[in-house]
Amino acid sequence: MLGISGGAGILANMTASTVAQYLAALPPGRRAALSAVRKAINENLPDGYEEGIQFGMIGWYVPLSVYPAGYGENRKVPLPLVALASQKSGMVLHFLSFYGHPTLSTWFVSEYKKSGKKLDMGKGCVRFKSLEDLALDVVGRTVARVSVEEHIANYRAARALMGKGRNVGEGAAGLSKSSTKKGPVLERKFSNE
Repeated sequence: MLGISGGAGILANMTASTVAQYLAALPPGRRAALSAVRKAINENLPDGYEEGIQFGMIGWYVPLSVYPAGYGENRKVPLPLVALASQKSGMVLHFLSFYGHPTLSTWFVSEYKKSGKKLDMGKGCVRFKSLEDLALDVVGRTVARVSVEEHIANYRAARALMGKGRNVGEGAAGLSKSSTKKGPVLERKFSNE
């Protein structure tokens, strides 16, 4: 969990409401590393996503104006694609997109191995201690592979398989206004894996 770290000074302030505030709360080395990762994501991000603070991290997500059903059927939480954070033990990228898209995860692992960098990964969590430890080009190419439409469809299919939310065939891209179901969500996937 992110918070203010007393002596370590490596965690961003969880109360940051903007990306600029988040980055400003970091020491220079972490700020530079996260800024470089952020730049690579923003340069490769398909149209339609937004960047902001989500779950106390820098996040990229499908805006509620595009997918009003929200994350976990919560109409106040945009559907996340990827998140970036500074933690006590290092830095981390959380790829929510891997959970509904196993072929993307497999491709990512394969491409990462080709980079020659050591991969420290949970199910969708990529941990790194320094920017030099991260295959930044693979991160950029991974983000570029997931359009908003594909991400919504994969997310809805994954929820349907878990028995949560609407069936895959209902509504146009999950835009039905009739659903208010708030089943368990995948937020636990954003913990340290």
